[in-house]
Amino acid sequence: MGGVDANKSVAGLSVLLQSGALDPVELAENSLEKIAGYQDQSIFTEVLANRAAAEARSSSERIRSGRSLGLLDGIPVAWKDLLDTKGAVTTAGSAVLADHPPATADAAVVAALAGAGMVSIGRTNLSEFAFSGLGINPHYGTAHNAASSDVPRIPGGSSAGSGVAVAAGLVPAAIGTDTGGSIRIPAAFNGIVGYKATRGRYSMRGVFPLAKSLDSLGPLCHTVQDAVWIDAAMRGRTAPDISRADLSGLKLVIPETIVFDDAEPGVVAAFEAAVLRLEKTGARVRRRAFPDLRGDFRDRRAPWPADCRRGFRAPQGSTGGAGGCAHGSTRRRSHPAG
Repeated sequence: MGGVDANKSVAGLSVLLQSGALDPVELAENSLEKIAGYQDQSIFTEVLANRAAAEARSSSERIRSGRSLGLLDGIPVAWKDLLDTKGAVTTAGSAVLADHPPATADAAVVAALAGAGMVSIGRTNLSEFAFSGLGINPHYGTAHNAASSDVPRIPGGSSAGSGVAVAAGLVPAAIGTDTGGSIRIPAAFNGIVGYKATRGRYSMRGVFPLAKSLDSLGPLCHTVQDAVWIDAAMRGRTAPDISRADLSGLKLVIPETIVFDDAEPGVVAAFEAAVLRLEKTGARVRRRAFPDLRGDFRDRRAPWPADCRRGFRAPQGSTGGAGGCAHGSTRRRSHPAG
């Protein structure tokens, strides 16, 4: 077990699995062992040990008999606790929903990745009802930012557990939701890749909503290539259909006002390094001052709470359940949903 590097990219693990150098059962067991032994037990709300074992065995049998389902067969994945997984309660990070009936079917994207051979490891913690970009949860505990080596820091949210699970090397990929930054924020805070797709790219069936007009889904992983592969599978594709673009002549504008107000030097340095890489590929970058829009943003906040209230009343096809840092007791459920 010790030889398995869970920090490898999905693509790197895929090479090992498809070549027979690594068995899906070994990889799933390694992931489960790391979760059980990890010092922060607030990352997952539920570990799907029985399901993971069964799916890993099936993947192993397929690959050994030459019937692999493709690039993602045998790759572990974790799910934000807003997406239904059959036999598990969808809590949306809230104690209010903890006693609701288990889901009777997988959410559409859960079924899609299962169809690609991915192994569901567990359900990850989040801001209660996904309503925060900080990642704090007073009921299940607040996951610690995996990038912090000195003191506990917020993980970013609301897909907090998904971001930390990947950054900590517990799983190579996790799925989150994003309404106003809930994939992008934890990805940035934890130093990984997060892809927030345009709303409508994936089915939202079986996903507990925050704001139906804005909610979307996407993967959190180690590389852009990993995100491309998972995106294809979430849409039911058997292989990616995205090609690398030529950035020569691409025009980008960087605002010099508002967005950099109070930015820490380390953040600015990382941003400028990324801009430099884009320029080296041929992108044309201009910098200009933008008008102060903060007053406009305040004026346009009214529809947001109304949409959220509608979302709480009507889960989108949910088949069960619903969708200072508080480092309190963890309420992870022990039921190993199969």
